[in-house]
Amino acid sequence: MPIGDRTVRTEGLWIKCEECKQIIWKKDLEANLNVCPLCTYHFKISARERLSQLYDVGGYREFDDRLQSNDPLHFVDKKSYKKRLQEMYTATGLRDALVSAEGKLGGRLVLICAMESSFISGSMGSVVGEMIARAAERALEKGCPLVVISCSGGARMQEGALSLMQMAKISSVLARLDDEKIPYISVLTDPTTGGVTASFAMLGDLNIAEPGALIGFAGPRVIEQTIKQKLPNGFQRSEFLLQHGMLDSIVHRKDLRDYLINALNFLSH
Repeated sequence: MPIGDRTVRTEGLWIKCEECKQIIWKKDLEANLNVCPLCTYHFKISARERLSQLYDVGGYREFDDRLQSNDPLHFVDKKSYKKRLQEMYTATGLRDALVSAEGKLGGRLVLICAMESSFISGSMGSVVGEMIARAAERALEKGCPLVVISCSGGARMQEGALSLMQMAKISSVLARLDDEKIPYISVLTDPTTGGVTASFAMLGDLNIAEPGALIGFAGPRVIEQTIKQKLPNGFQRSEFLLQHGMLDSIVHRKDLRDYLINALNFLSH
């Protein structure tokens, strides 16, 4: 007769690295800020994880977390947009693909907007655009820096031209920040594409990226099919963009907090 249950539960305890294909103990990965300890591949993390990694001990305050889309186009593909939004809310606890927060970073009041990739691929709709615009206006009122961490597939097709309008709306508020000499730093993570790249993600006083991040407007396959040519190795990765003058720096996740503190100290003088 069997004596007790000797089954060892291992499901969910190990993760395979997408880059080097090695199997990693999940707790080791989490202790390393979700960066592969073998090849430094940066795994995606949630918006709130990013905020917790950056802000000082004591946490942060969220803004505009009850804003939600009213499905202006009554869009339906495989399912209705309204149903998709409800499913995303159930899965993530967020009403849209962004967390907007205020807190201390190195003792300095800083507003940070972090995009949530698990909410319809971090796509930018009218709510995301409104939240970033409001954060920029809040930075104007308080005279404090703004940091936006992008992780997005681009403009949200379910909102059509309304999502594209956010590009101009956000850019115009960022221009006002520039007029007032208030620092704005853009952090680009994997992936940052489409209308997000074509607007606020590339408008920072500093544009910095995580290693290996895919950054571009159209995807590599679309470009190859359009120009009928093979693209160079590493095309649209952050290292390629840095080499060609499109980025100011590439910063490892473990160094990002200190980098932002030092950058804001410099930009605020």
